[in-house]
Amino acid sequence: MAIHPVALDMAAAQETTGQDPFTLQNKKMLKVLLHYGPIKAALGSMVAYQGDAKFESAGAGGAGKWLKQKFTGEGQKLMTVQGTGEVFLADMGKEIQVMYLENDSVSVNGASILAHSASIDGDIQMVGGAGMMAGGMWNVVLSGTGYVAVTTDGPPVVLDVASAPTFADPNAVVMWTSGVTMNIKADVNLKTLIGKGSGETFQMAFGGQGWVMIQPSEGYTAGGGQGTGVGM
Repeated sequence: MAIHPVALDMAAAQETTGQDPFTLQNKKMLKVLLHYGPIKAALGSMVAYQGDAKFESAGAGGAGKWLKQKFTGEGQKLMTVQGTGEVFLADMGKEIQVMYLENDSVSVNGASILAHSASIDGDIQMVGGAGMMAGGMWNVVLSGTGYVAVTTDGPPVVLDVASAPTFADPNAVVMWTSGVTMNIKADVNLKTLIGKGSGETFQMAFGGQGWVMIQPSEGYTAGGGQGTGVGM
């Protein structure tokens, strides 16, 4: 007896042999080798594993961080994954971007975090001085040395903010690097107030040195986009 694939590309579906701690199995699935050390991953993101892997809730990382998460609605519920096997992670078919931080930091939309090395610290911080008018805008700042994997709703674009004034819809912004500054640009006028404006009332304005990653979607709804702490 034998199986003869008709529409299955067996070669493309074979497990990657990459030996980096974080390796893309494909653009929508991440393979993590656990013998390099424990990781933190989005709760429910495990789709498969081989060998010895243990999963437990990571919590918020202390009372202060728990209160920030409850107040802002920002951040991602995480689990700690450790062992000697390999684990495969994914999030609703979204594309995955992997980077390595070396004593550096990035500001990330909490809903976009898929996984990071346990050596990376995450803290919820207000960004851009958004204030009450924009609802209070929050992000997760990941800092330290290790791997970070984020998800994007489609293939992203990375924009160099030093090359030109850069603006983006908050729901399309995935992350930006540590040298980038962000402020809120408000387009509040009569047309906006009576519901006849463009709908783009608030934009994120970027400057400084570094890059910002933008996804081709504004699809995040509850729990997505840049977390807001104060309702409008």
